Amino acid sequence: MHVPVLFDAAIEALNIQPNHTYVDMTLGGAGHARAILDRLDDGVLIGFDQDLDAIARAKKVLDDPAKNVELVHANFAELKTHLERLDISKVHGILFDLGVSSFHFDEADRGFSYRLEGPLDMRMNQSQTLTAETIINTYEPRDLLHILFSYGEESMARQIVKAIVKARDCEPITRTEQLVGIIKSALPAKRLSQKGHPAKQTFQALRIAVNRELDVLKDALKSALDALDVGGRCVVISFHSLEDRIVKHTFKNASTVTHPEGLPTMPQSQAPFQVVTRKPILPTDEECALNPRAKSAKMRIIERISMD
Repeated sequence: MHVPVLFDAAIEALNIQPNHTYVDMTLGGAGHARAILDRLDDGVLIGFDQDLDAIARAKKVLDDPAKNVELVHANFAELKTHLERLDISKVHGILFDLGVSSFHFDEADRGFSYRLEGPLDMRMNQSQTLTAETIINTYEPRDLLHILFSYGEESMARQIVKAIVKARDCEPITRTEQLVGIIKSALPAKRLSQKGHPAKQTFQALRIAVNRELDVLKDALKSALDALDVGGRCVVISFHSLEDRIVKHTFKNASTVTHPEGLPTMPQSQAPFQVVTRKPILPTDEECALNPRAKSAKMRIIERISMD
């Protein structure tokens, strides 16, 4: 079974108690979920994933159906709705692993990989209609530019967008290999000779746009903090700066007391949350050597200390 990045550190950070309720917001290969379940007695594990393939894998890994496992096929932004459906008011731990599952990159038909030939899809939830193909072929150039700049931090975004628009005027862009070729044609030799795949940032940007990953993350973090019981923790593993920035700011705001300007500060005031990690936890050199994807991982932890 695939071992997720920062696996041991994340499970330890949750401070799992055997009779409490925990939520794995990103089931993926169900490695975290299995580890959580193994530490529960009468406690409950709730697992979210919007990918039906991930739900199917999790059922096998978790020996579902089990009396203390609830698997939910939904985006993790729908946490509140499903906790209400299950008549659960508070939980003691919530885990987000925001890395894209290796299963997605390994399956050419999902269209996530710039190394494999497949359709320009990139949907985490196969039931949604918006795909990368739709974005590439129908979005205005200014919108494509925004996506590549904002979500991919692609310095050559203007050149790439110009090449995409020129190519789609001749024929629809429908395949990953086709898009990779267009991206390469827009880049200078110096960039093409650099380490790393030249299409990586564009594919990342399209994936984020297709799945609204950053907007959804903001909503999901708010719901997660609202759902935590006193002593409960939210643990988030992110893999690029845009995600980490959202997590950092959300945790800072939740753990900071603000007072209206001009009013005296009340010393006894205390924020309902406490950040456990002032600086993010990073993978070890050994883990990075074994798994190059781990190099960009950052883990942050927050704990609810009161219900105020």
